[in-house]
Amino acid sequence: MDNWRKSSYSGPDDGNECVEIASTPTRITIRDSKTPAKATLTFPTGAFTPFIEALKTTHSTVTDFARFRG
Repeated sequence: MDNWRKSSYSGPDDGNECVEIASTPTRITIRDSKTPAKATLTFPTGAFTPFIEALKTTHSTVTDFARFRG
C-alpha cells in the first residue's frame, strides 16, 4: 500500500484541493486529492524531476498548475 502525502504547497486554505504523492525506491505516483480513487500518474523515479521541471517552465505558479490539472 502506498503512503500518500499532500503537497507542501497545500496550505490550510486549500482544503483537499491539492496533489498527493507516494514514492518507493523505484517509482513516484501522484494523484488529485479531490478524486483519489481515479487515475494516478506513475513515473520511474528518474523521470519525475524532469516532469516537474517541464511543468515549471510552462506553468510558473501553483495557481497555474492547479488550472493545468483541472
